[in-house]
Amino acid sequence: MLLEKLQAINERFEEVGRLITDPAIVSDMKRYISLNKEYKDLGPIIAAYKEYKNIFENIQSTKDILAKEKDPEFREMAKIEMDELVEKEEKLEEEIRILLIPADPQDDKNAIVEIRAGTGGDEAAIFAGDLYRMYQKFCETKGWKIELVDMNEGTSGGFKEVIFNVSGDGVYGVLKYESGVHRVQRVPQTETQGRVHTSAATVAVLPEADEFDVDLKQSDIRKDTFCSSGPGGQSVNTTYSAVRLTHVPSGIVVSIQDQKSQIKNLEKAMSVLRTRLYDLEYKKYLDEISSRRKTMVSTGDRSAKIRTYNYPQGRMTDHRIGLTMYNLSAIMDGDIQDIIDALQMAENAEKLKEGVAT
Repeated sequence: MLLEKLQAINERFEEVGRLITDPAIVSDMKRYISLNKEYKDLGPIIAAYKEYKNIFENIQSTKDILAKEKDPEFREMAKIEMDELVEKEEKLEEEIRILLIPADPQDDKNAIVEIRAGTGGDEAAIFAGDLYRMYQKFCETKGWKIELVDMNEGTSGGFKEVIFNVSGDGVYGVLKYESGVHRVQRVPQTETQGRVHTSAATVAVLPEADEFDVDLKQSDIRKDTFCSSGPGGQSVNTTYSAVRLTHVPSGIVVSIQDQKSQIKNLEKAMSVLRTRLYDLEYKKYLDEISSRRKTMVSTGDRSAKIRTYNYPQGRMTDHRIGLTMYNLSAIMDGDIQDIIDALQMAENAEKLKEGVAT
């Protein structure tokens, strides 16, 4: 019964509330952070539980009135109230089932976003730049902070590769839907014949790892420094400020040359390396999920074509859910919340259908 499940969750909520005031827990920072997150995550469910419990009790008392009351006028009023309560109960039950869907444990994390130009040469790099601008605009509307980590500019504009960090509330839980291949159909700026070309860029959204997530041993890291270079490979400074880190056990290599300070580049490189190592483990988690159920998003398959932006028709199509919208200019200006909402709703419906939250 739903009420019994909610009562058990409420007991856990109260237990966690006691634990986070325990001095022994407070001194264990990793445990303390984990419990605080659990307490915060359970908050909306507990608020819904209290409302649901109140409605349930009112229904029971109204049933008693209908069973005992003989006065026709009172009985009519009780019937009207019962209909309203049952309607509220059904609506709230649906909301609670969605709240009870197990959240991705990474959803509250910040994100590192990597955009890379794919097929299409210069036009792909220009499109990668357009996607970067789209995400910049979107993050502004959410009040999220963007910090550029590294970039490799295209010869005709845009980026061959751009990496940036996004910080704020629930960043990864929203941006994770953007991972995959984005395809554009338009007449390139570099095309003189006016023909429509198809180009692509790959977006990878990774949950940012913090120091508690990854045990990164300095003995496993090889550090090299070199001079930063600009477009075309020309040296842009004469100091060895750029940093390349190689994680020997995994073979992961991270190069950062965005800052003039070697210390700042090293900090950014360590953050990206930590996140990529964490992502290896996270992919195993995603693979485990997708082996149990066919999910349309968040599968970790970043080679899948997820979206097409067709400029001649002003059309955007998200292939995962068959969503087509004809407000392409607004979308490229960062108006992508409706797309993400639709993907979240589709995924929640899929999970409910498969009984994840029952």
